[in-house]
Amino acid sequence: MQAARGPFDEFIAATGLLTRLPVGATVAEPGVLAAAGWAFPLVGAGVGGLCALAYLAVALTDLGATAAGWITVAVGILATGALHEDGLADTADGLGGGRDREHKLAIMRDSRHGTYGTLALVLSAGLRAAALAALGDPLHAGLALIAAHAASRGALPLLMWRLPPARPDGLGATAGRPTGAIAVAAPTIGAVLALACLGPARGAAALALAGAGVVLAAMLARRQIGGYTGDVLGFFQQIGEVAMLLVAAAR
Repeated sequence: MQAARGPFDEFIAATGLLTRLPVGATVAEPGVLAAAGWAFPLVGAGVGGLCALAYLAVALTDLGATAAGWITVAVGILATGALHEDGLADTADGLGGGRDREHKLAIMRDSRHGTYGTLALVLSAGLRAAALAALGDPLHAGLALIAAHAASRGALPLLMWRLPPARPDGLGATAGRPTGAIAVAAPTIGAVLALACLGPARGAAALALAGAGVVLAAMLARRQIGGYTGDVLGFFQQIGEVAMLLVAAAR
């Protein structure tokens, strides 16, 4: 496969990685994902929009805000093939249960999930569903979903630029290193979308909390395993999404 050569090709490559939508993209060639990083927040906004439609559909059935929250989370998981949730669980197992760097990385390669990973998944899904239930109104919930999905993915190219791959193979190594321009453009696009959806004050607060959480997670990953892997990127995304939704739901 030839590397993505234009914005549309790069957008399709990003969609092929971040979702399970049948776009026919292949992302195996080294460097393709780094070049497509600018599109991550746009793909995230699309996932958020799909989730917003699911929330609205459930709200129209009068099943209640709790059901709407959980079903919406499930739709997001289906749309992405649980990509980020799998990364969250693997990273939680590795960082929480490994004896040393090599052991942590070995645990993260294991597709089976242990106690730390299971608890992380429960907390992530539960907090997101609770936040959406607290929002209640489909319009506000929909805007919060677009903001959270866009901003949490927009941060990933910046982290790929700042952190080294933790091992010489796997997604972290083959994705490539984004250019400085892409590393700035992606979070900027995500932040603009978040501010537009949540408003200046709440949007800034959500971005600040999400940013602080992701920075702390990045420091932890660098200290414990020396950088990032594909799983760790999913870990970062989940932290950002949860933080954004919690601030959006705060009274």
